[in-house]
Amino acid sequence: MPALSTLLLFSLACLALAATPGPDMLLIASRSASQGLRAGFATLFGIQVGTYCHALLAALGLAQLFVLVPMAYDAVRIAGAVYLLYLAWTTLKSDGVLRSPSASSAGQSMRRIALQGLTTNLLNPKMALFVLALFPQFIEPQAGPVALQIMLLATLLNVVAFCVNALVIVASSRMGKALSGGGVGRWPQYLLATVFGGLAVRLLAASRQ
Repeated sequence: MPALSTLLLFSLACLALAATPGPDMLLIASRSASQGLRAGFATLFGIQVGTYCHALLAALGLAQLFVLVPMAYDAVRIAGAVYLLYLAWTTLKSDGVLRSPSASSAGQSMRRIALQGLTTNLLNPKMALFVLALFPQFIEPQAGPVALQIMLLATLLNVVAFCVNALVIVASSRMGKALSGGGVGRWPQYLLATVFGGLAVRLLAASRQ
């Protein structure tokens, strides 16, 4: 296990990163504003499962594929952008009220939202490169199996990110309720579609640097 000082330093780095607005925070905030607390936490859950997946890939050495094979990076990046554009289109086509799912479909909706958060995270090659670049700086080979250390760091990252994003979820959900007022209309669809579309453009314009 890495030294306590190393873990504390890593936690501080995670706090700085988690508190910096980025694509994940934007997606979580927009979900929470348009669909409420449960949708926000479902999205966060999916994203954090994705973080574990990226950490596992890094532990297995597969994340280095994006560094060694540029075409692999581009393939995942384009696939992620296409998926986000698909989500934007299906959101716009939706004729349901996003903030008020029926009781019978609520569970299924939360599972679908969590899966979308997971898929969006997995199809973001920048996340794989982030894990590959940051985690090795806090690995101590003499402290035990590297794979276990990587998963421990991923857990710390998720704990810190959960604390930060929980505040974002609560604040965004309250803001969404205040904006909805007496009638929701279609603003949740427009908000989510805009976020999905913006993330797709950002992913298409991204480079490996």
